[in-house]
Amino acid sequence: MTSIEITITEPGERLDKLVTALLAERVTDQEISRVRVQQLIKDGDVTVDGKTGKPAYRVEQGDQIVISVPDPPPDAPPILGENVPLDVLYEDADLAAINKPAGMVIHPAAGHPTGTLVNAVLGRWPQTATVGAPDRAGIVHRLDKDTSGVILIAKTEDARRNLVAQFKARKVQKRYLTLVYGTPATPTGEIDAPVGRDTRQRKKMAVVRAGRPSFTYYNVLQSFDEVSYLEVLPKTGRTHQIRVHMAFIKHPVVGDTVYGRRKNKGQIKIKRQFLHAASLTLTSPSTGKLITVEAPLPADLQSILDQLKLIAEGKPGE
Repeated sequence: MTSIEITITEPGERLDKLVTALLAERVTDQEISRVRVQQLIKDGDVTVDGKTGKPAYRVEQGDQIVISVPDPPPDAPPILGENVPLDVLYEDADLAAINKPAGMVIHPAAGHPTGTLVNAVLGRWPQTATVGAPDRAGIVHRLDKDTSGVILIAKTEDARRNLVAQFKARKVQKRYLTLVYGTPATPTGEIDAPVGRDTRQRKKMAVVRAGRPSFTYYNVLQSFDEVSYLEVLPKTGRTHQIRVHMAFIKHPVVGDTVYGRRKNKGQIKIKRQFLHAASLTLTSPSTGKLITVEAPLPADLQSILDQLKLIAEGKPGE
């Protein structure tokens, strides 16, 4: 912790501007920006005469300013490549697409430092270590831990930028398959509801008025007694969007214990959410041609679907 104390002799300057200039001179081992300084002030690390300051406060002669700057966190160890098997669905010089299994985490973190998709990608394509952020290994987007399916890896920086631009412009067509409780009121539909942080539970997302615009289209492929099998086409890519939207229309994803039912009811036995990224259609960064990458429904989800069809046909024991 670095502590700096000064007495103001020249009044009139904004507190955040003064502190930014001061820290830029005296703290050389950290990046100092006005935004960071404003956060320090809001966190109570900058006081004026013993009281928490405000960024826009104009300092007065004689003010006693105390600035406490936390030490920078230690450098994180480099992420290492690992020999983790990958189901590669498509590959060319610029791009790879893999079928992520349910249960695989994308990035290393405290609870899962190894065995992640980043470790696996670095093990197979070491050159991705310099593509995008150091901890991304060229991975362009993400899937939840318990969602399976297609995920893209850029093998060059130019390809990454191209793909990021396609996602941002909503030019990548995403198709998911899911099982939800109940049957939607119409066989096809659009959910237009903004998604943002849940104001009561900050670790969750929710449909909130101040959220970001979010659009999800769905088609009912088959309905059963208690559940329906849907094709879902999200047009935006908000965190947990499909799960939040389906719960919002009262048809939560089967197996989703966060936004749906805490326990599965009826004849369905599932250990994870029934949600699978079945395909992505995009423009190849190298050829400019449209390509579609598909991932078959994994065995655990296919088994549930097959059982539901047998029950519907009156053959539950087969």
